[in-house]
Amino acid sequence: MLNKDLKLSAEIFSAEIKQKPTRDGYGEGLVKAGENNKNVVALCADLTESTRAEAFSKKFPERFFQVGVAEQNLATIAAGLGVTGKIPFISSYATFSPGRNWEQIRTTIAYNDSNVKVAGHHAGISVGPDGATHQAVEDIATMRVMANMRVIVPCDMIEGRKATLAAAKIVGPFYLRFGREKSPVFTTDATPFMVGRAETLWTTKKPEVAIIGCGSLVYNALLAAKALADEDIDVLVINSHTIKPLDEKTIVAAAKKCGAVVTVEEHQVMGGLGGAVAEVLAKHAPTPMEFIGMQDTFGQSGKPSELYETYGMGVKDIIAAVKRVIVRKV
Repeated sequence: MLNKDLKLSAEIFSAEIKQKPTRDGYGEGLVKAGENNKNVVALCADLTESTRAEAFSKKFPERFFQVGVAEQNLATIAAGLGVTGKIPFISSYATFSPGRNWEQIRTTIAYNDSNVKVAGHHAGISVGPDGATHQAVEDIATMRVMANMRVIVPCDMIEGRKATLAAAKIVGPFYLRFGREKSPVFTTDATPFMVGRAETLWTTKKPEVAIIGCGSLVYNALLAAKALADEDIDVLVINSHTIKPLDEKTIVAAAKKCGAVVTVEEHQVMGGLGGAVAEVLAKHAPTPMEFIGMQDTFGQSGKPSELYETYGMGVKDIIAAVKRVIVRKV
């Protein structure tokens, strides 16, 4: 059943549930962060409207910098601002930032522990028709391996806003990952959010599997949990929005309680959330696992809903993974 303590949306399983892209949360959070702190500045690489930096640019034009199609410059300029007292947010498509400027982020931002927040937009295959070249499915892996870097993948628009505001208040580099496609808004303003703390959204007394997800696919995990309950299969659903630092305590406890784990992410299964969870469990609680995500392949053009099904990230795929890992556990 849903964890009532988390005060999730009353319409969570309704056909009328509100849908907005997580990138909208970034836009709202960025403006609010700017209102809260005059040191917040924003930079963009010629994608102001798409990355939702437009509202900030209009409200605080003197604190907005349009760098143009030059992602390496985007990172290095922000690095300088970040070590001189400013709180820079940089935004572009994730395939370009951190995709194209990874070395500059590493050397000028992370290495110097500069207070820069990297917002990677249009991440995952849900970019849809733009195709494989614009579908960032490696960015969680490449950013979480970077020293000093925190990595957050919000599950919906409201959590995207909260993550942006939290990043503005915490000193040090952040990578925030956002999607383009509309997705269900199932948390509320009252739902708890803390960097580094995973939240158990669906809980039962005797769960057989812990489903650990991040990003908008957490909603698919909840739909799968509801369907599994109808088959008398009890699971936990954990929203691990913070990939780094990972909430090791919650994840290890869930693995020990359930004895099996399924990870769910819109990313390559290697190196992302699944890899991070596997590393922790290998050390503290070896556990049978299944991995939902991109299986060592590139995407293709198509509708987001079609691509989720094509690449095994749909509700039925999560249900099948739960049943497979139960068999392995036995």
